[in-house]
Amino acid sequence: MNRTVIALERFEDAGRRVAGFLHAELIRYSDDAFPLAFSRSGAIVAVMASGIVVRAIAPLLKDKWTDPAVVVVDPGLSFAVPLVGGHHGANDLARELAGLGLTPVITTATERAGKAAVEVVAAREGCRVLNRGSTVLVNAALLDGEVPVHVVSGPAMVIAGPGVALLARDGEYAVGIGCRRGTPAKEVEDAVKKALEVSGISAEEVSVYATTAKKACEPGIVDGVRALCGTLIYLDDEVLARFPPQSPSRAGKVGLAGVAEPAALAASKRKELVMRKTVYGEVTVAIAR
Repeated sequence: MNRTVIALERFEDAGRRVAGFLHAELIRYSDDAFPLAFSRSGAIVAVMASGIVVRAIAPLLKDKWTDPAVVVVDPGLSFAVPLVGGHHGANDLARELAGLGLTPVITTATERAGKAAVEVVAAREGCRVLNRGSTVLVNAALLDGEVPVHVVSGPAMVIAGPGVALLARDGEYAVGIGCRRGTPAKEVEDAVKKALEVSGISAEEVSVYATTAKKACEPGIVDGVRALCGTLIYLDDEVLARFPPQSPSRAGKVGLAGVAEPAALAASKRKELVMRKTVYGEVTVAIAR
């Protein structure tokens, strides 16, 4: 993860100490400093007053899952305060700065209660949270007591409600799959392999495979993904409807605007389509990051 330290000119010596400790890039504060750091860094340490940082980053914030972690450090190098992305690296970065003699000021409720948030557990296990909206409910439940963790080794199917966080192997890509009823598993497997090969993506880079819940009883997709040693998730109509397909689709026959592209986008981290729906025989495949 790239790290950037931004310091006011008068605090450049303190910024240089922090940057040296973290092996990070040092940028002198300007109107362009934070936009530049947001575009290329996963973690930012700002050596200045928190008010300056709040005003500077407010227009840049989009999504806690993709925004960089931001930690504010006072010019006297006494405190490290996670400002944005506490569960997404900022708390850990503040604790790391304790090695420079700073006191980390952690304000996230789960950490204050001595509990590991869902996002923290996911990062620790090399996973990502598939249904991000669940974290609000699960983290709130953690404050009231213990939340069980169930480890399911595949092949398996999991049906979970909105208050259950689903964690899957971390990876850069999500693959959306659609097929005609009765399509053989080998055809599904071969179609996905071709799509990955054409896109220059290895199976190890895929986090999940996704399709519509209407295909829950389609053995071709289930067994095809099993042959790929992948994790398959089913998405309901409401979720798929949030991601209209960019390509024409015959999914209207099952009451959907599309399957492969909406499924890939819904299950992806950045919501960026890297391969539009491509047809391989009776199978459609789309890939998103």
